[in-house]
This record gives sequence, C-alpha cells and structure tokens, in this order.
Amino acid sequence: MAAAPTAPPAAPADDEIVYESMPCIRIYKNRVERYFGSEFVAASTDAATGVASHDRVISSNVSARLYLPRLDGPAAKGKLPVLVYYHGGGFCLGSAFNPTFHAYFNTFAALANALVVSVEYRLAPEHPVPAAYADSWEALAWVAGHAAGDGDEPWLVDHADFSRLYLGGESAGSNIAHHMAMRVAEEGLSHGAKIRGLVMIHPYFLGTNKVGSDDLDPAVRGSLGSLWRVMCPTTTGEDDPLINPLVDGAPALDALACDRVLVCIGEGDVLRDRGRAYYDRLTASGWRGEAEIWQAPGKGHTFHLLEPHCDEAIEQDNVISDFLNR
Repeated sequence: MAAAPTAPPAAPADDEIVYESMPCIRIYKNRVERYFGSEFVAASTDAATGVASHDRVISSNVSARLYLPRLDGPAAKGKLPVLVYYHGGGFCLGSAFNPTFHAYFNTFAALANALVVSVEYRLAPEHPVPAAYADSWEALAWVAGHAAGDGDEPWLVDHADFSRLYLGGESAGSNIAHHMAMRVAEEGLSHGAKIRGLVMIHPYFLGTNKVGSDDLDPAVRGSLGSLWRVMCPTTTGEDDPLINPLVDGAPALDALACDRVLVCIGEGDVLRDRGRAYYDRLTASGWRGEAEIWQAPGKGHTFHLLEPHCDEAIEQDNVISDFLNR
C-alpha cells in the first residue's frame, strides 16, 4: 500500500512575499530584493552638455547629488534658479545616484540653466514612511541654510539664486515635494528662505473615491494601493492625508507655501485624474498663487524617464524649464 503523500514543507517566514512588482522589486517578510533603480553611476562632468555634478553627504541618513550647468555659456549670466528634487519609485525604489536620474539631470540642468539638488533619502520598507519625509526635510533645510550667502557647499553659496528656490519630484517624489511645501508653511525655513514654486510630475496620490483614470489599468491601480500600505505600515489606508491630500481633514491646500505650481500629468497614467484633482482643488481653495497644468498626450506614468528623447518628454522638459525661468 502506497504511503500517503506528505505536504511540502512550509516556506520559511523569510520567503513569505509581502508585495511584488516585477521586474522591479519583490518584498519578503524579512528582506527586499530590488532589481531596478539601485544601480550607481559616479558624479562627473558630462561631455555632451558640460553639466558638472558632485555628491554631498548631508547627514548619516541623507545625501545629494548636485548638478551645475556650464558657467561659460551665453545663458550663464548671474545666479541660477535652484531645484530641490525628490526622485520617485514608490518610496521603495530609485536613487539620486542611478544612471537614469543622472542622465536626466545632465540634460535638464543644461536646458533649464538651473542648479539641481537631487536628494537621496532612505527607502521603505527598511525605513518605512515617514522616514522619506524626514530625510527630505533635512535636505531642504540644508539647502536653505545657504540662503544668507554662507554654508558648506560652494555651488550653493556662489551660484544659487534663493529668490528662485523650487521644489519638485516625480511620482512619490512629487508627493514628497507637496508635503515639504506644506511643512514650510507651518515651520518656515532658515534665513527667511521662501519656496517660489512647486513642480509636480505625475504625483503619487490615492484615495478611496473613484476617478476615471482608475479604470485605465485596474491591476496597476490596485497594486499602487497595496504598495502604499506596505511602505507606510502605520497608515489608515488610501485616505491617509499623506497619500490623499484632498481627503477631509487633510491640511488645507490654501496654506501651500509657494507662489506658483506646475502639475504635469500623462493621459495614459492611472494617476492622471488624481493629479488633475489636485490642480482643481488647489485653484479652488483660495490659495493666492498661480497654478498651471500640462498633459502629455497618450503617455503613461513617468514616461519621460523611460523615453527621454520622445517628443512628449522633450516638450514636458521645456514646459518645466520655462516654469523655472519665469
């Protein structure tokens, strides 16, 4: 008589998958495997654009890569607008030092003739949200610490125009930029530094309310909700004000600490209508600044990083550059 089949051994707790979005990341109960976004490229002077970059350690948790356009070109008169930028990646992927962002800012800093501070913050789930917000604030405070004309970063001391200080980011980085502007409204910055504008590229906002773009890809939309709950284990869900700034009880948008906002969205992005709703709510809030919105026809989430040379990416970069230089 054949022996009864035995059940396969239980998988070790370490191999229990909590979340995955392949081919980018797989999160187990006690470890994380990243397959995208963590590659490193060294700072350098870009041969094609002449943009120089170098890295700064801000604290034990925070660092940044700075980009300085050529200073001998026709557009290099006077000091430069400063863009403090927070990369996206769902709070768990990406790096200021990876080849994708490095190539992007070599091109963009030259186009916009702007000094870019690309922030490296700690990633979840090893460092759950709100660690990214804390690190991003520390980086912004460090930048603002140079507004009086001194500090430990010569590029900021010598070349930054602090009357043109901007915050920006794409996806989760756009979420971070929003929260930094709201915190500036509450706490201010050293030396009286002000945020002139906010660049919101394909912002990662959610909500339990239904919007039309949810149906563009229901599987991706569901995954974004699951991702948020893993990145912020203490969250109340998709109506947490950290991920839904439009929910009842969230800080009022009319307090946003800047004079100008640009929202960029993609027609094919499941988050498109969340970004549009942010723009609509902001303009109706009583906020006294000026807001504008630009949509990339037919394009999806963060398309400009995947297809940096397509016509829509070039147009989006031009829109952002114009925004920084007006």
